[in-house]
Amino acid sequence: MLKTLRKYLVTGLILWIPLVVTFLVVRFLIGFVDRILLLLPEPLRPENLLGFSIPGLGLLLAVVILLFSGLFVTNFAGRRLVEIGDRIVARIPLVRGIYSSSKQVAETLFADHSTAFKRVLLVEYPRRGLWSMCFQTSDLEGEVQYRTAQQVVCVFLPTTPNPTSGYVLFVPRDELVALDMKVDEGLRFIISLGVAIPRWTSPEAAKASLARPETPQ
Repeated sequence: MLKTLRKYLVTGLILWIPLVVTFLVVRFLIGFVDRILLLLPEPLRPENLLGFSIPGLGLLLAVVILLFSGLFVTNFAGRRLVEIGDRIVARIPLVRGIYSSSKQVAETLFADHSTAFKRVLLVEYPRRGLWSMCFQTSDLEGEVQYRTAQQVVCVFLPTTPNPTSGYVLFVPRDELVALDMKVDEGLRFIISLGVAIPRWTSPEAAKASLARPETPQ
């Protein structure tokens, strides 16, 4: 009887915990993004025009702003204004360091040709025989690559369960093992302490399934 009750209790927890956590996170994000509406003049805010607020309207406004900003910057006049703005910011102490660093990170992460966080790798760390999961952040160029005896790759090795902290390692390319899993699957694996194992069909299993004749109907 106790085992049955425990089974039902655990099943109920497995059902409700993801739903509640998802609801709380989504509500927090929507509330946070809706603060963008505070940029509008008070008479033009939805709650003043309509008499009630619309959750998620700030997200829609943010998407519209991003789209029009991207459209503006991609033309000649927009590019020229951005270049002028960059030169002005580059003359301001302290601000130029923050701006240039954040811009470089954004360009690295979101550029189509970027390799940042697009590959999940294994590296023998912290010692031989022990493997850790990491993410490729860049193909190195410049001084670091020049001063190493081997061709190295810059990887980020996150800690668990908090993947926002970790170590930046320069690892010889031939000492890295590439995985088939996607980056979000790798992050989920790390955050869950290795419990959420991504599904994977090994090359041998894939070949066997292709070679196996279909069962007659």
